Amino acid sequence: MSELWLEVTLPVPAERLDRVCDILTANGMSGLVVEEEGDFLRFLEQNRQYWDYVDEGLAQRMKGASRVKFYVPDSGEGRRQLRQYLAGLGEYESQTVSLREEDWATSWQKYYQPIPVGKRIYIVPDWMRGQGVPEGRVPLYLNPGLTFGTGAHPTTQLCLELLEEALRPGDKVLDLGCGSGILAIAALALGASRAVGVDIDPKAADVAFENAALNGIGDGRLSVYAGDVLSDKKLAAKLEPGQNQVVLANIVADVIIPLSAKAGQFMTDGGMFLASGVIDGRQDEVEAALKQNGFAIVRHLERGGWHAFQAVEAAPR
Repeated sequence: MSELWLEVTLPVPAERLDRVCDILTANGMSGLVVEEEGDFLRFLEQNRQYWDYVDEGLAQRMKGASRVKFYVPDSGEGRRQLRQYLAGLGEYESQTVSLREEDWATSWQKYYQPIPVGKRIYIVPDWMRGQGVPEGRVPLYLNPGLTFGTGAHPTTQLCLELLEEALRPGDKVLDLGCGSGILAIAALALGASRAVGVDIDPKAADVAFENAALNGIGDGRLSVYAGDVLSDKKLAAKLEPGQNQVVLANIVADVIIPLSAKAGQFMTDGGMFLASGVIDGRQDEVEAALKQNGFAIVRHLERGGWHAFQAVEAAPR
């Protein structure tokens, strides 16, 4: 029999969130989820392409909203714990919903659908494996429940579109800021011989390898390192300098700008540098940095207020 849980929600003014979280923590509840209007709007925007529909009134109802959530067993002992956790918070009215364990874990899956990207890529939630893939498309299986990116955001899609055009069979690919590994895995699915990823978050390697396994890719073709390539010379030496036909950076402008001074050292002659994650208003700075560091812009894509660049070295080394 599946276990029952209570989802407990406390609507709290934004300016009181820290105080409420401190009280809950002092009362023994450590597993808190804090939701604010800004977080909600970012989540909605980054996952918009997965939703079957968008309730246009939902954003309005969330305007100015903030809340704290946590979970306790739906039992006598769990309700006793709940009273303990809420001690000193009588001014806030808690809302509780009873959930079965499997409902809590998987109910959100119904909102996710496959995403066609570019001309060839087809991003598929792993639980939809086995369903038909459109002719000419390469399936890329991911678990959208993971913490990292799932391919819904315009920056990732722009980079994937540039990648499928720039990549040639047998190319080696370096992904700087690999996150979930989606770009490196896509490169391998499209015919790259090898991909290397690096990310400052040490959890990225586990997530990337899990996604790679979903696509039948072993560590013989994919390597992932943790660290900051801008400051760690030993790490930079592991990233196969001068051996990569394609170097990717789907990060933010403030990282891409200094990376543009180093990207060339990892590339073969004639290699491509694909840079995405540039928010509207910063594109001119990034373009200037690329040109200053010896690159020529081949393509510049824009979608939804985000920009991506495909660049080559302006002069052979």
